[in-house]
Amino acid sequence: MLLLNIDYIPGKNLEPLGIVKGTVVQSKNFGKDFMAGMKTLVGGEITGYTEMLNEARQIATKRMVDEAAALGADAVINIRYGSSAVMQGAAEVISYGTAVKYR
Repeated sequence: MLLLNIDYIPGKNLEPLGIVKGTVVQSKNFGKDFMAGMKTLVGGEITGYTEMLNEARQIATKRMVDEAAALGADAVINIRYGSSAVMQGAAEVISYGTAVKYR
């Protein structure tokens, strides 16, 4: 599956199939959340949360691709990501784009 964050595929005629999305709400365990709290006292990257969000983006992207594949898509274009805090230590990540067939 071709994934692009532009709204066309150079040299291809596109047939749009619809908007597809993948979403996940992800959290870290208490131990990592506690260590993240300690890190805020001294500053710097909170790697536990970076890892959490990277994993969440991967899951959301896979779910979006699965939805596009179910429509018979060859690609998803104009891909975007969004995130929001659901509660302390948990975030929702959404991936969305337009599923297309191309010739």
